[in-house]
Amino acid sequence: MMNTRDLLKRLTAVPCVGGEEIIMMETLSEILAPYGNVSGDAVNNISCTFGDGFHILLDAHIDEVGLIVTSITDDGFLKVGACGGIDCRMLPGAEVTVLGKRKTDGIICTLPPHLIKSENENKAPRVSEISVDIGMDRKEAEKIITPGNKITFKRHFTELLGGRISANCLDNRAGVAAVILALEKLKKLPVKVTALFSTQEELGIRGAKSGPFGLNVDEAVAVDVSFGYTPDCRREECGELSKGPMIGISPILSRQISDTLISSAKNNNIPYQLEIMSGRTGTDADVISVSEKGIKCGLVSIPLKYMHSPVEVIDMKDVENTAMLIAAYVEERSGACFA
Repeated sequence: MMNTRDLLKRLTAVPCVGGEEIIMMETLSEILAPYGNVSGDAVNNISCTFGDGFHILLDAHIDEVGLIVTSITDDGFLKVGACGGIDCRMLPGAEVTVLGKRKTDGIICTLPPHLIKSENENKAPRVSEISVDIGMDRKEAEKIITPGNKITFKRHFTELLGGRISANCLDNRAGVAAVILALEKLKKLPVKVTALFSTQEELGIRGAKSGPFGLNVDEAVAVDVSFGYTPDCRREECGELSKGPMIGISPILSRQISDTLISSAKNNNIPYQLEIMSGRTGTDADVISVSEKGIKCGLVSIPLKYMHSPVEVIDMKDVENTAMLIAAYVEERSGACFA
């Protein structure tokens, strides 16, 4: 059995800002090789397929939010744009890594509080106002960095109390880990499985639009993260860490799959929570469900605190319970299909 902590640490160590997902190919290929046929496509989706019969697609996106270099100023600072829904409130003072000809660490500039004008005290900077200090003049910077290079939050993997982990890209490496952890059990079932690790979700759910084409799957489950409760949140809009995966209920999701996920959790004593959505889910499920001739799709999410920040937090037990729920669901569906 793969160790959850070690798997998460390995997955979060790889910088994978939208558009740079090919960087993840080597790591995922090594992890997935024992399970089935691993392949990639033109938009760098990575998939692993094994088994025969009723075909279930499991999807988790691999990209993370970040920045892109737009220009280098005369005094050597980097100006940037957003890659995905970056939280500008978190940027001043953040440690980052520029993915140029070589990785270069930097700091996002921040004004000392003494110099902030009173009218700007409670304002978050716009992305266009952000600069990155890499400690170089323009001539030095241009030797290793060009506009178009991506910038990611500096890697960290911080173990907290109670089995919780903080890292800067648990959205959605936590979901990727859950799918991988489920594969060992799934290999033993009389069913065909494709694990799709899709790209550019943070840039408009792009990879999952093309990923299912030609696979001829019968149904799908997307695995992502969702909002974990903190005191400044509305409790009814959030799940809670340590209380299990969040099963999605939405008009765009298959009610049959949602109900089966719930019964699978109950039958196997897996803790779960419901996530009620009135329409679009903001996940890959939105496009998978209308791919090809239409694919029945469900959604399971892992509760996560501080989304799109450098300090995202999850409970490893929620990742493991999500993997158990995926395996239990596929087992129930394979039993029904082959009964």
